[in-house]
Amino acid sequence: MNIDEPILIMSDKCKSVLVDGFRFEIEIYRLENQGRWTLEVTDAEDASYVWDDKFSSDQDALDTAVDTLNNEGALGFMGKDKKP
Repeated sequence: MNIDEPILIMSDKCKSVLVDGFRFEIEIYRLENQGRWTLEVTDAEDASYVWDDKFSSDQDALDTAVDTLNNEGALGFMGKDKKP
């Protein structure tokens, strides 16, 4: 029995952004047989953050990533602004 792996569809909205001097990679993707998009942001230290919620459009996912990065700032997003 041959089970085909689902095909991963990458959005053309994927991009690299610079926030407070730190580079972030925004990746938006979905499986070929699914309609909702997954949002993943990778920071300058290669830590990956994947949203639990799925998005109805790749534009909604991009808007969420950009808004979150702008509102929290780079260090806030990476959890580096909290004092021990």
